Amino acid sequence: MEETKKLISTLENVQLQVWSQKPPRRRQAVVLMGRHLVSDNEVQLYQQVLQQMDYQVQMSRYADASSILRTNQGVSGWSLLLCLSSAESSCLRRVSSSHLQHHQMVNLIPGLLKAFSDAGGGLCHFFMHLHLTGSDLPMKPHSCGSTNQKLQIPQDSQSLVGASPPSLVAMVNVYILVTSVRPLTSFLHDTSVVTTSRELRGQLIKLRNFLLQQLGPTNSHQALGQVKKVIGEVLQVAASTDEKQQTLNRCVSCYQLLTFTLLFSGSITPVVIQVDTDVTFSSLSEDTFDREITRDLVLEDVLRFMLTSHAHLSTRTGGRQLYPSTSSSGPPSVSDFLVQISRFYDLQRNGSDRADETASSSQHGAEVRSSCVDPHLRQIYTSPPLSLTPPFRPWVKEYRAEMTFETVMIRIRPEPINSACRVHLDEHRGPRMANYPVSLGNSRISILVTDDTEPEPVLLTIYTIHVSRESRPSLPMFGYHVTCSFVQDCGLLVQPGQPCGLQPFSRSQGPLQICGSGHVPGRWVVPCLSCSDNRTCDWREVAWQPDDCYHQLVDRPLLQDCMTDRKVLFIGDSTNRGMMYFLMERVNSSLEDWGKAHDTLVYKNLNRGRTLVAYSYYPQFWLEKDQRPTFRQALLQLLHRSQPLENSNLTVLVVGGVQWLNTNHLKTVREVLDRESLSNILVVVKSLGMGFHLPVDGIKSLSLREVQDLYRKNNNIITTAKHHGYEVIDTFNITMGRYKEFLQGRCACHFHEVEKYWSSRSPDNKPFTTNRTRSTRPGLGLSSHSAVQDTDQETRSSPPAYHVRGPVNQVYSEILLSRLCHRTRN
Repeated sequence: MEETKKLISTLENVQLQVWSQKPPRRRQAVVLMGRHLVSDNEVQLYQQVLQQMDYQVQMSRYADASSILRTNQGVSGWSLLLCLSSAESSCLRRVSSSHLQHHQMVNLIPGLLKAFSDAGGGLCHFFMHLHLTGSDLPMKPHSCGSTNQKLQIPQDSQSLVGASPPSLVAMVNVYILVTSVRPLTSFLHDTSVVTTSRELRGQLIKLRNFLLQQLGPTNSHQALGQVKKVIGEVLQVAASTDEKQQTLNRCVSCYQLLTFTLLFSGSITPVVIQVDTDVTFSSLSEDTFDREITRDLVLEDVLRFMLTSHAHLSTRTGGRQLYPSTSSSGPPSVSDFLVQISRFYDLQRNGSDRADETASSSQHGAEVRSSCVDPHLRQIYTSPPLSLTPPFRPWVKEYRAEMTFETVMIRIRPEPINSACRVHLDEHRGPRMANYPVSLGNSRISILVTDDTEPEPVLLTIYTIHVSRESRPSLPMFGYHVTCSFVQDCGLLVQPGQPCGLQPFSRSQGPLQICGSGHVPGRWVVPCLSCSDNRTCDWREVAWQPDDCYHQLVDRPLLQDCMTDRKVLFIGDSTNRGMMYFLMERVNSSLEDWGKAHDTLVYKNLNRGRTLVAYSYYPQFWLEKDQRPTFRQALLQLLHRSQPLENSNLTVLVVGGVQWLNTNHLKTVREVLDRESLSNILVVVKSLGMGFHLPVDGIKSLSLREVQDLYRKNNNIITTAKHHGYEVIDTFNITMGRYKEFLQGRCACHFHEVEKYWSSRSPDNKPFTTNRTRSTRPGLGLSSHSAVQDTDQETRSSPPAYHVRGPVNQVYSEILLSRLCHRTRN
């Protein structure tokens, strides 16, 4: 062994001398993406690792599109060519291994790709040349290609954990790196994915640990030896079928990653039942991003191993040399020389292996936790994939991402570089992975990297993603158009028996009357070039159109007049609060006070002190059930805080919320008002609304059937409210067709948002918020287009004010004002 050590030292010194004599220029790498996007994690991984290793990286779709590969001088101008799976054919056509120079590396070995290709029906190509029977190799002949993907695990009669050695029934995916075909040199990565008949979802585990758990120390060592032997035999036979071609077309620095699927059927000797010429993790969960994370770790391990001088896979990544085997016998050869080298590195590896095993065994007693020493992220995994700007780098903390209108939710899992670090979303105790509803406009996702070894997590690093989701794309109407209407979106069929999406709209020919209630059935109308394509519509002009009537808009002077000497009391959740703030801004022409109140508020400065508005939050869901005030208690507190109250329509009670309201609450309202001698006040019921329909972590989400049940519940509320003589604003039918247009909030139920701005003008001179009636006919429908001017350019010489934005909230809030002032006028 001492002689081997001296020989290796001499070779390493020679290599250093060769590298030191080379001109100090950056090496060039070409990454052929095929159908992958630049934003894909695999592409980002390659680019990130190569740049860290001082490579100049060129990204191209295919070989013919690469300027470096197209030009003659480019034959020797690059040192690394990485071909992603969808670009393999392009690589093989363009790059001939016989033209490669010794310093050039490619992540494909053409001979192995051909040997393990599908010759038809899943038959491995190399079987055709050797005329082998299935018994000649520990491998099923039909084990190659995509036609053989449905693999079955034999049913075992007892639990694997309780099985008596050497009984083992499992399907195991292992990952093989082949760095040379002649002589054959390959490595077995320690990562494996295990599937059993009792656990059909793949389990990610180190191969040696799995075998140790199932078979014990002695048999597990033998089983690992059998795994190496079986894979080595298959690789030798596959490589020998193309031996002549490999001799002529030899690629010194080519390498190939393979996935071997092994089947243990009660024996410690497995059978190869599938070979893929790529790394595959199909049995791992997509929901948890285990596939992407494991793939990236394996690819990064291999890339760093191949590109780092003096590297050895077993010492860097926990992999083990597979072939040549240290148990080989026969006359000395190149393989024997490689064995001697591997033994030298094995000595270095054994120390770390023993340390790993000691640490692993100690975990059966007390849990050992190390501190977070590198508080950075390796990658941010999302579904659907986010295109981050700038592209993700561990040391960059701020990112921007744009999302289309149709994307309403994103699943995110950040992965730390150091496994001792912990990742939490939004807060110190937040989850490491979660579904986020993506509201219209701007939102923010905070990723916290912490050290949780202390009783309280220690915050070390914060990453921030600023997400911008675009509004529904609009096509301006300059000439001919048709008017289309819709009641519900085809993406969420609340009324299964009714049409969804855009339908032709026929206007009433007679004169329209003012609507007699706030719950008149209606629909959204929008101008389009064609009702069969919603991309041809001008969505800026969408308006709510009641059937055969219209809601009259109330201008500010009339609104201030009809609100004089009135007290308007709101009880409900944040959706009710959004209507209150809209009313306050419309009456005052500005909103100078705002907050996400979760208690009782009283505003006395409205309409120059002539109008009072009060609000009580209900239900207080954050409290324990036995500590929450009842609806009766919350209503009585609101009434008492707003005294004195007049028993007439000068007192208005607006009650409702997104989904908590039921007919029993309306009965309680009647009982409390009768008891308090307020039976003649005006009661307005805000009905239910869309929300909680996305599977967001941390809140109760509704199934489609439960959303459909809400529609029926909403109709019962309207019927009961009418029975009591109450006004109703039917917000459920208004929000149903535009459920994707929610604003900030995890419930996807908020259709309003309060934004801050600065203005140097007094409230009396500031233009007030209003809705426009559609230009096609005065008073035809309430438009969801706001006429508030852009205040971004205003000087900040006065205290900030606030503006309630949200076109859907604006429509049903205007209906509320119309009903309040309609009662006053009549």
